[in-house]
Amino acid sequence: MSLSPGRRGFVFDKYEAPERSDFDKLFEVFKELITHTSGDLDETLEWLDTLDKEYKISSEDYTMDDFVEDLKKRGYIQDELKPDGKKGGMSITAKTERAIRKNALDQIFGKLKKQGSGNHKTKHSGLGDEHTGDYRDYQFGDSIDKISMTESLRNAQVNHGMGEFMLSENDLVVEDSHHKAQMSTVLMIDISHSMILYGEDRITPAKKVAMALAELITTRYPKDSLDIIVFGNDAWTIKIKDLPYLNVGPYHTNTVAGLQLAMDLLRRKRNTNKQIFMITDGKPSCLRMPDGQYYKNSVGLDDFIVEKCYNMAAQARKLHVPITTFMIAQDPYLQSFVEEFTATNKGKAFYTGLKGLGEMIFHDYETNRKKRIK
Repeated sequence: MSLSPGRRGFVFDKYEAPERSDFDKLFEVFKELITHTSGDLDETLEWLDTLDKEYKISSEDYTMDDFVEDLKKRGYIQDELKPDGKKGGMSITAKTERAIRKNALDQIFGKLKKQGSGNHKTKHSGLGDEHTGDYRDYQFGDSIDKISMTESLRNAQVNHGMGEFMLSENDLVVEDSHHKAQMSTVLMIDISHSMILYGEDRITPAKKVAMALAELITTRYPKDSLDIIVFGNDAWTIKIKDLPYLNVGPYHTNTVAGLQLAMDLLRRKRNTNKQIFMITDGKPSCLRMPDGQYYKNSVGLDDFIVEKCYNMAAQARKLHVPITTFMIAQDPYLQSFVEEFTATNKGKAFYTGLKGLGEMIFHDYETNRKKRIK
């Protein structure tokens, strides 16, 4: 946009996207593929070659071999060493894992860039560095650097006059600030076999949401904590760096095991605000019995399993831990189960497809961080 000489108003030029290098263009495709292949570099490069043959995404000046060589030089992939010290295949590095998480954050939570930086605020005032614009009387224990000298001197002038000017403790005021709350979140991801059934890949979007949420918390809210649980026949925690490699297994859905592990993790947290996000597409169909055997029933809703789920929802409610369920299914009988489960916990439920899943989780996370969860 430029001001036209001799005329009033503006002339708008045609927008031209900033020029990107050949590497950056291919790297965008690479990050997408490495997520879908769960970190399998060989499969990713095979897909790149297939796409190149069909869509000509490389050029004579910058071939796929050049791209792979650049990936090595820039530290995105590395040679693996066999036990005997000889070179084996290649694998992605921690730098690539970070790039994938950032890519997921940009894709899902891109609107964050418009909202500025900072930590979560509550509606409660207290110690913090997010000013409210209001003032209150100084109280014993308030930090000296929080005293507003301008307002305090004005009070002294009003209370004592200029002739006998003095500043007393009663004249002091401090600028109020928001209390910055901390949040402990457990994200539960269903990795039962149904997450890739019916011709739909549901695990990749769930994985992207987890990576984006992890990147959001570690970069924007570093005082918050995020634990990630996967649940199939059993439940276990995974590290953030393991997310790109996450895949489904030949599992049933042991929702109770996931909730038990989530509650165990949250009991150890000192934060007041705690919550559980659960992404699932199926009904609870499995329990591990005290003798170690698995009780499984994939036909309909099993009353025995369902009742155990309701008990876990009630336990979480007693500990003031809300559970937000993101159900990637539209079956009426499953929705009735989720409604009862949510009512027992006094939590929330979203019945959604894969589109918009990340945005919903982000907005719910932000909403919960702006209030005290009681």
